Amino acid sequence: MKSFGLRIRNADNVIVRNLTISDTADCFPQWDPTDGEEGNWNASFDNVEISGSTHVWLDHNTLNDGDNPDANQPLYFGRPYQVHDGLLDVVRGSNYVTLSWNHLSDHDKVTLIGNTDNPASYQEADKLKVTVHHNYFEGLGQRTPRVRFGQVHVYNNYFTGGGPYVYSIGVGFQSQVYANANAFDGIAAEKVLTVFKGAAITAKDNLVDGRPVDLVAAHNAAAGASLGGDAGWTPALYTRVHPPRALRALVPAGAGAGRIR
Repeated sequence: MKSFGLRIRNADNVIVRNLTISDTADCFPQWDPTDGEEGNWNASFDNVEISGSTHVWLDHNTLNDGDNPDANQPLYFGRPYQVHDGLLDVVRGSNYVTLSWNHLSDHDKVTLIGNTDNPASYQEADKLKVTVHHNYFEGLGQRTPRVRFGQVHVYNNYFTGGGPYVYSIGVGFQSQVYANANAFDGIAAEKVLTVFKGAAITAKDNLVDGRPVDLVAAHNAAAGASLGGDAGWTPALYTRVHPPRALRALVPAGAGAGRIR
């Protein structure tokens, strides 16, 4: 589906599988002169948005910008005319969400989990429990994912660099991310993590260009920061965890629409 977005709003027990959603573009992005030092264009629509919903499973989907990447857009007011927002956002107190075996590619701002630092706005505290596994994050800019509040288990995902890369996992306000057995290729170890008011992340058994790396130590050494290494919880419910060395072949071969086995 091209130029089409899917919103799952205030729903329970939803499964979305085997879809390709490409180029969910906003024809009229808004200029915000207060966004950053120079202002920015902001689009309104996501390829998929899970909003206020529970027990949602997104599996074997393909999400991208198709033949209309933001990199091809002109500059207005000296800033890129950005017509895309997120690829797959989980927001407004959604809970018990699994994102598995999806192929997300060639996009900048990918996945927000939690869309505000204020828990009173959507009662996000003690919600946003999300599992992210066996996804192929290819040539993406940032937010794979960026997390606020949630207990989020990120495991067995395969990340490749390229494109307008900024970072992979964003440690946001009161987030509790447990990231284990992931593989990152073509990405500098010190750029995998970035911090947005977060305090800690558990990161174990991850590979960068085939080598075991302590992602927290790499971030702290580069940033001169003291991000903690204990998110305060341990996941108990998850599928098989593959060795991270297997992900380079396993995940691209199995992720995305049309590859359900």
